Amino acid sequence: MGSSHTHKPANSAAADGHVHDHSHGHSHGHSHRHGHSHGHSHAPADFNRAFLIGIILNTGFVIVEAVFGILSGSMALLADAGHNLSDVLALLLAWGASLAAKRPRTARFTYGFKSSTILAALANAALLAVAIGAITYETVHRMIEPAPVEGMTMVIVASIGIAINAGTAMLFMRGRHDDLNIRGAFLHMAADALVSLGVVIAGIAIILTGSAWIDPVISLLIVAVIAWGTWNLAKDSVKMGLLGVPAQIDEAAVREALMNCDGVDTLHDLHIWPVSTTETALTAHLVMPAGHPGDDFLNTLAQQLQDDFGIQHATIQIELTRANCAGGCA
Repeated sequence: MGSSHTHKPANSAAADGHVHDHSHGHSHGHSHRHGHSHGHSHAPADFNRAFLIGIILNTGFVIVEAVFGILSGSMALLADAGHNLSDVLALLLAWGASLAAKRPRTARFTYGFKSSTILAALANAALLAVAIGAITYETVHRMIEPAPVEGMTMVIVASIGIAINAGTAMLFMRGRHDDLNIRGAFLHMAADALVSLGVVIAGIAIILTGSAWIDPVISLLIVAVIAWGTWNLAKDSVKMGLLGVPAQIDEAAVREALMNCDGVDTLHDLHIWPVSTTETALTAHLVMPAGHPGDDFLNTLAQQLQDDFGIQHATIQIELTRANCAGGCA
């Protein structure tokens, strides 16, 4: 059975995204109105300089740490160098994704390339898993065949690492609550500073006791720290990749807020998912028997969703009765 559709855009703002409301009339027996709003409370902070500084400093330190790890025979230094190398690659991935996310939308990629930040987070987790395996293998080998270690070299090199990693972590501190990639960068650098501190302690212990077994044991502790951070990053990344409701958003609270709107009888087909590591989208069908309440209602609701829940892309469909989608709103 054929049907005809007429589309009447109303109050449509510029495509840079503040508020859009599109009303659709359908001639096959019922009426739907759609409100679509894009709100952006704050532009994502520009961390290009932080990424560049972090990559340069850590690349230089990886080279220094690896060289002195080999010269001193310290598996702890080599383990930390391996971890720092994975962090350099992680910073490169995160930086590349953040740049891709700023590219404009296309006819094929209607959200642009924002979700590349989610892919980068997943790739970083996988990269860290590979590093864990390699470091663990070498550490077990060193425990089976222990070798003499220069404790003083460990102390000096790892002390430099504390300064570099702590300084890099500070560059990402202000964005750690808003972006999974930035949080990952911050946590990696902060963990590296703590790991370097562990290497310093191991070096001092070796100097005082002469016990070479301390070095591989500290290396295993480093692996445990990396594994813990990797698990959390992987878990959050997979949830985003599966379009799960972002952790900072309470789906029940959003549902309650929509139900409490004047004139709403019920709602269905509520979906909340991440567009990127910093932006969230929502779609919902509101059943309002009294009819469409007007554009001001949609604009106010979109602003409320942005202010209260950080949802920047909200699309609302208004229905007169639930029977409109009795067979399922495909």
